Amino acid sequence: MASSVRFTVTPTKAEDLPGVSDTSPDISSRSSGGKVRFGSRESVNRSEVSAAGGATTETPDHSYMEHGDGNSKISSVYINNSHGVDDDDFYDRNLALFEEEMDTRPKVSSLLNRLANYTNLTQGAKEHEEAESIGEKKKSRKSPRMGTFMGVYLPCLQNIFGVILFLRLTWVVGTAGVLQGLCIVFICCCCTLLTAISMSAIATNGVVPAGGSYFMISRSLGPEFGGAVGLCFYLGTTFAGAMYILGAIEILLMYMAPEAAIFSAKGPDGEGAAMLNNMRVYGSICLLLMSLLVFVGVKYVNKLASVFLACVIVSILSIYVGALVSAFKPPHFKVCMLGNRSINAHDFADRICMKTIVLQQQQSIEGDDGNFTSTSGNVTSAPTLGPLVDVEQTTDLWRHFCQSPELNASCDQYFNDNNFTEIDGIPGLASGVISENLWSSYLSKGDVVEKPRLPSSLAPAPSIAQPYVFADITTSFTLLVGIFFPSVTGIMAGSNRSGDLKDAQKSIPIGTIMAILTTSFVYLTSVLLFGTCIDGVVLRDKFGDSVRGNLVVGTLAWPTPWVIVIGSFFSTCGAGLQSLTGAPRLLQAIAKDNIIPFLRVFGHGKANGEPTWALLLTALIAELGILIASLDLVAPILTMFFLMCYLFVNLACALQTLLRTPNWRPRFSYYHWALSFLGMTICLALMFISSWYYAIVAIVIAGMIYKYIEYHGAEKEWGDGIRGLSLSAARFALLRLEEGPPHTKNWRPQVLVLLKLDEDAHVKSPRLLTFASQLKAGKGLTIVGTVVPGNFLQSYGEALAAEQTLKHLMEKERVKGFVQCIVAQKPREGISHMIQSSGLGGMQPNTVVMGWPHAWRQSEDPQAWKTFINTVRVTTAAHLALLVPKNISLFPSNSEPCAEGYVDVWWIVHDGGMLMLLPFLLRQHKVWRKCGMRIFTVAQMEDNSIQMKKDLATFLYHLRIEAEVEVVEMNNSDISAYTYERTLMMEQRSQMLRQMRLSKSDREKEAQLVKDRNSTLRLTSIGSDDDDEPDGGSERERERAAAAAGGGGGGGGGEHHKRVQMTWTKEKASQFRAAHSGCSTPEGFRDMLSIRPDHSNVRRMHTAVKLNEVIVNKSHDARLVLLNMPGPPKNQEGDENYMEFLEVLTEGLERVLLVRGGGSEVITIYS
Repeated sequence: MASSVRFTVTPTKAEDLPGVSDTSPDISSRSSGGKVRFGSRESVNRSEVSAAGGATTETPDHSYMEHGDGNSKISSVYINNSHGVDDDDFYDRNLALFEEEMDTRPKVSSLLNRLANYTNLTQGAKEHEEAESIGEKKKSRKSPRMGTFMGVYLPCLQNIFGVILFLRLTWVVGTAGVLQGLCIVFICCCCTLLTAISMSAIATNGVVPAGGSYFMISRSLGPEFGGAVGLCFYLGTTFAGAMYILGAIEILLMYMAPEAAIFSAKGPDGEGAAMLNNMRVYGSICLLLMSLLVFVGVKYVNKLASVFLACVIVSILSIYVGALVSAFKPPHFKVCMLGNRSINAHDFADRICMKTIVLQQQQSIEGDDGNFTSTSGNVTSAPTLGPLVDVEQTTDLWRHFCQSPELNASCDQYFNDNNFTEIDGIPGLASGVISENLWSSYLSKGDVVEKPRLPSSLAPAPSIAQPYVFADITTSFTLLVGIFFPSVTGIMAGSNRSGDLKDAQKSIPIGTIMAILTTSFVYLTSVLLFGTCIDGVVLRDKFGDSVRGNLVVGTLAWPTPWVIVIGSFFSTCGAGLQSLTGAPRLLQAIAKDNIIPFLRVFGHGKANGEPTWALLLTALIAELGILIASLDLVAPILTMFFLMCYLFVNLACALQTLLRTPNWRPRFSYYHWALSFLGMTICLALMFISSWYYAIVAIVIAGMIYKYIEYHGAEKEWGDGIRGLSLSAARFALLRLEEGPPHTKNWRPQVLVLLKLDEDAHVKSPRLLTFASQLKAGKGLTIVGTVVPGNFLQSYGEALAAEQTLKHLMEKERVKGFVQCIVAQKPREGISHMIQSSGLGGMQPNTVVMGWPHAWRQSEDPQAWKTFINTVRVTTAAHLALLVPKNISLFPSNSEPCAEGYVDVWWIVHDGGMLMLLPFLLRQHKVWRKCGMRIFTVAQMEDNSIQMKKDLATFLYHLRIEAEVEVVEMNNSDISAYTYERTLMMEQRSQMLRQMRLSKSDREKEAQLVKDRNSTLRLTSIGSDDDDEPDGGSERERERAAAAAGGGGGGGGGEHHKRVQMTWTKEKASQFRAAHSGCSTPEGFRDMLSIRPDHSNVRRMHTAVKLNEVIVNKSHDARLVLLNMPGPPKNQEGDENYMEFLEVLTEGLERVLLVRGGGSEVITIYS
């Protein structure tokens, strides 16, 4: 109601206020005598109780006054504080309807307050949260302030630009040509751009804590894919650190300080090995120093990041300026050529690109010896000086091609046939050299770098000892793709910093895509500038040997090559430090998610959360990359890992888009599943284009990690896309299965296993599940069900406990399936409901497995065997097959294989072929694999047993089932005295149990409910359990209710007047029992003993006895006996007789499986 009641209490002092309950915060008081306001009727009632009792006191800190326009209102200091007063304090004014559920359904304001205080920390990084929760030392956390430019754009630029741009891009352009070089760059940039679009969609679909690509992939594709791809990304980042270190050492030893080399080659053949050893030594030292720097403090690395980025930007600008300057004033870098072959400038110290030189010398006259003294050298004093004479002398290059420095020495044929020339290494922007560089010029290892347009004579292959520039590796388009691709990686830098961004969902897409467009523009224009300004011979010279050992890209830089050399050195060092900083944190995030058990140790670190152990592992893996010592061999390795990571980012976006997951609502709207699939296709193609064997290795590694997480990892539920894919696939498959009934060829046992739990929630017959697992060669559905007696509202906890018990048992038995627990008042109703409702669509059980009621004769509770018979009837009505293992405790477990023996099938009646199929399925399991199969069938006197055996053998042949066949003849013999006696004992026992099983309390209870109209019913209905009521019980109850209504109405018709209400007493019940039972007195027992057995029961017992004799005679040594299970009688009065028939039929057999078909064919002879 909208109205409220106000009471005004004016105490003399503030302390005189009556005790107020903590549950009434809608009280406002003034120190000088305020008003107390109760906001609702409920508040009034509680205040009256509180004032009257006076037992509770008000806590002074709970509320204070805020004065307004004469109206006071409450403002509690405990709002937004989880340690404050009870929740009820804030709800009773407007939310009284919801106050009982506030613990599970909080107020919207509380929820929003928690979200406002959300911290973007790495998943699992609890150390930071614990460190912040310290009371006195708690500092106010600075809110993230980084924008798009500083937080995403510049870090992405720094991570994308790297060693490949400075050390290998010129070589890629010279080898592949400008056209193919543009194609390589364009494909790689398209791959990263499409990946960035997919990543932006994922990153803007909710809050992304720090963790970058790993977090996005794992939460989108699940822990298996997330762990596999996360480790691949970690390995890629680690090998990237090794690659950057190798690039820095290459710059140091090749271009900055060649004299620092420790190992030197004694001959031309050893130069490569010596260089690799130098790279290993210096690389290991550099890795150790960088690891120590990262260990000491990441803050120093972050402070140096801006310096390294400045070096990169200055170096790139110097390239553009140098290219423009070269149009007017090309830099002076001459390249020496012999014919069309380039010469290594390191190999001739005099810098003279000629075979011989002519020197002018002045003749010195001393007698007749004719000695000459050169005027260019030190002139010796002579008494007489002659005229100047031209003298031809050989150069350093002559000595490399000829056997001696003499002019008449024998020289290399190619050397004799061709002349030396010098060309401009950097012709300039306006030279038109791009026409030569358009096309590819792939080389094999050991080939000489040549300029095709220069004249040259044919000659044999050159020797490696000659001073040419040789190709160090065999090149191809695919190799160049693998080497170049690492230069476009690093697009995840923005998403990795999501915790530091002011608006991550806005900054990540804009900053990342702008960085990719910027770097793509730089790469594409660099390809054009290199092809336009630099001669192809210099471009194909990987290490700049033809330009006196200068860095090739440095020859184009302005004002000096040292700008590029120094800038690229520091940029590669910075990139290496960033990799060694990021990779351990990625590994720590994976370890803290606890999805890979053996990585758990790497989740620990220093007190401030620094990943010490992860850094150690990262350094060891990076050392493996450094021991490879070749930049060109390490680059394809990390290319594979990065491509696999990008592939799964695209897959995650495409899956989420196609599945239309309700939670998939990215703020970044410029994405499409087709773009994601295109990016995924490009990634997969690049993996196999660059190196198919590396691609296979990477896929195998990821697959092994996936399977390891699947089988041994911790179970996580992250709402991933793979779960959504599974749901969509399951829905599609179920709808397809629903189109029609399954064909006989597709029939397989979809098993519903009915288990019973004891009072302690332990499974009574766990071997039932073992037996069901041995049937799973059919790869069908398995549902394990149980019925928990009671009311669902009160027994829900018991149902959950029972479900967990069954799940643990299924894990123990390695059974893949589902658990279904039903809470019902009566077990037979619960089983009936389970059989009716289990499964979904075409995946419904077609076979029920249940246990035999143990010791049913001695059981005081008749419900066990009655429930059993009722289940048989329900399965028959539902057209389900039924399997009843008898003596289930004697069945072998999965660790007890049968070494020999037979599985005997007694095929008495045909009910769909279940008896043929089950032994075949059992023998697929290791327990029954070594058992043979025998099939017995029964022939009557009128049957031709010989022909039956032939037909059965032919039938089995067409079924492709190997088994021994035997036809057993049963003669029409007279009914034996034993059969007659068993039948008589059965019927006598049935009648005795009808009386002896009835308890006194049940009789009295039922007697009080019986009305006059029903007094002529037989006594067996009096005192029986509610479960024993026949189907007419409900009708009888309706009649009783009508009788009661008629008696109580007082104004009914004549029929109602006849229904005299009668109360049964103990004496009347005893008289009625004595009059009708015939077995409560000695005379009654004598009458019962004179009973003659029913003829139909005698015939059924005769069949059971005769069959049992034959079966025991033939199959007493069998490991398992399967036989048809007869159906229960239509008249429920004969249920006990039915149980007795089954007991007689299986008497003397150790393991029996009673099989009852569902009425449909399950096996066929056709293909």
